[in-house]
Amino acid sequence: MAKNKTVFFCKECGAEASRWMGQCPSCHAWDTMVEAPEDKGRKAGISRLSKRECKPVSLKEVNMERESRTSTDMEELDRVLGGGIVRGSLVLVGGDPGIGKSTLLLQMCRNLSVKNESILYVSGEESLRQIKMRAVRIGEFSDSLKLLSETSLDDVIEAIYEMKPSLVVIDSIQTMVKADVESAPGSISQVREITSSLLRVAKEEEISIFIIGHVTKEGTVAGPRMLEHMVDTVLYFEGEQSSSYRILRGVKNRFGSTNEIGVFEMVGTGLREVLNPSEHMLMGMPDNEPGSTVTVTLEGTRPILVEVQALICKTIFNFPKRTAVGTDYNRINLLMAVMEKKLGPHLSECDAYINVAGGMRVTEPALDLGIVTAILSGYLKQEMPEKTAVFGEVGLTGEVRSVSQAMQRVREAAKLGYHRIIMPEANRKQMEELPKGIEIIGIGNIRELTSIFKTNK
Repeated sequence: MAKNKTVFFCKECGAEASRWMGQCPSCHAWDTMVEAPEDKGRKAGISRLSKRECKPVSLKEVNMERESRTSTDMEELDRVLGGGIVRGSLVLVGGDPGIGKSTLLLQMCRNLSVKNESILYVSGEESLRQIKMRAVRIGEFSDSLKLLSETSLDDVIEAIYEMKPSLVVIDSIQTMVKADVESAPGSISQVREITSSLLRVAKEEEISIFIIGHVTKEGTVAGPRMLEHMVDTVLYFEGEQSSSYRILRGVKNRFGSTNEIGVFEMVGTGLREVLNPSEHMLMGMPDNEPGSTVTVTLEGTRPILVEVQALICKTIFNFPKRTAVGTDYNRINLLMAVMEKKLGPHLSECDAYINVAGGMRVTEPALDLGIVTAILSGYLKQEMPEKTAVFGEVGLTGEVRSVSQAMQRVREAAKLGYHRIIMPEANRKQMEELPKGIEIIGIGNIRELTSIFKTNK
């Protein structure tokens, strides 16, 4: 009897090798090669797409009409998708278990079913009864939504060709099985072949397909990294299990802008859209407390006000402790070193605990000035002036550098009643028309912050 051969795949790029190697020869990632049985004798099926006439066309012959989009009636989801669902697109939605991925897509299906859109919801993890139990909490559905509890991809594709829906949801891709692939469900070979088959169906039939993907402990979608390259759009659903707020983040979008976010709140009837995230992020913020600063960040095209908190206390250890929640730990160390060199406070003798309240993770450089003012406020034990917001990037020499979309940030702060804005001097010079009653304070170096605290004293 012939011995079954095995091949090795890279989890990052999908490269194939005949033997195991510590480093992938293609993407040079370490310890990413995994073993998978070779699909011997499996013949690639001829798709309907390959039967069409294959003829190159000139650039002038390409149709430039705007792609057809369907609104989900969820403003936050439409924002991340770039204006709605594009026909024939393949969208990957990833997130931690229990974060609300299935609930989000089921609510989207409900909104579309009310419009009499033909929808097929396929679940390989839950029975039809379980899906209905969740659907009852969300609301009423029309008969245009069809449910299918199946793990065989061949049966699912057959149902798609027979039903011809406008939207298909696969929950989840790790539970689907392709009969002619000799691997376990969720393996690299299965995920790669299943995604390829769904991509062909989406393009040849112009059916929008949403697939749910599990994530690894590192926070990336399980399976080969090539999975994210194959799909048109990649969305990540994030949030702390202890918090009711969820953030939908677009990290790849062939039909719109990336790095857009949508904010939702998990309630008893499903997910509720948060149309004004700034107001929710600042809810419960303490008044006149040292170490608390409001800063204006930008997520995609949306300005959001967040509270930065800093607790500074004398250390009892040989090495001071640094903790960062919601931002980059290394950036905190860098900014504290700049402050000690340029401002003079002996932060090397203090423990520092920095927190971005509200459960958001912010890595934008404009957060720098907010972190510096919060640390300085906590160290001096002086509160910031009332109704003051700050933003700006801080360099290694202590200079405060300009940031993008300064006018949008100012308007968002003014909308929530903040009448004093501390910002980079370079941005202040470019300001044209300001909202009434707004005081702009431009600074060029973090040394100028000490005068603001002395004025408030």
